[in-house]
Amino acid sequence: MTDLPRPEYPRPQFVREDWLNLNGTWRFDYDDEDTGLARGWAKHAPLTQTITVPFAFQAPASGIGSNDFHDHVWYAREFTMPRAWRGRRILLHFGAVDYCASVWVNGEIVIIHEGGHTSFSADITPFLMEDSSLLNRIVVRAEDVAADRYQPRGKQYWERESASIFYTRTTGIWQTVWLEPVAQHGLRSVRMTPDIDAGAIACEYELLTPSENAVQVTAVVTLNGEAVGEWTHELAPGTRFHDATLILGARDQVRLWSPET
Repeated sequence: MTDLPRPEYPRPQFVREDWLNLNGTWRFDYDDEDTGLARGWAKHAPLTQTITVPFAFQAPASGIGSNDFHDHVWYAREFTMPRAWRGRRILLHFGAVDYCASVWVNGEIVIIHEGGHTSFSADITPFLMEDSSLLNRIVVRAEDVAADRYQPRGKQYWERESASIFYTRTTGIWQTVWLEPVAQHGLRSVRMTPDIDAGAIACEYELLTPSENAVQVTAVVTLNGEAVGEWTHELAPGTRFHDATLILGARDQVRLWSPET
């Protein structure tokens, strides 16, 4: 058992064994005058509160539970990179931050993302301390203007108290934050689309960066632990995107999903 909130791996369709969950206690504060950027909080944020990530400050589980209006909020926390990760690319992931997020690592901006319901990530390798025993610092600024009716909000209410079909507002980090090491030319994304009539699976994938040398990619389909299909392809140097089709067999040979199975 663990006291870490939301300890499970947050992306079940793209699981990597090595990862570091950054949920838990972060330093936190409101920036109601929106002066934090001008005052250098990206590098030295004098945050006076704490918050439990990944819960918005409006939620009691965050340790704050305030429904007051705070359109600009800041977060900060430190971490040490595991020694075993040296020599690999390090990705910083956010499940979601509502609404517009700016992220710094060791005082350097690494990503700006707009959209409160979509995940995002950044390759923070160039910004990390080379000595794995030193602390690395993450700072997040979230902007969520409650009175902006044109900002996509779902059913979040722009008034202080929820009413009718509208829900309490959600501001800032509200999904898991995590780190993971990847190979220099590891996979950025994979999309699989079944073709039942053809007894096949279309597989589209993207590498993090194109390689100067040829890269071999292998896809294996298993059923109950046994391989039922395999495909291997060698990407030419400089290639980043590719797609392939894995043929599994005739339609009557393919095991289809159903509620019973």
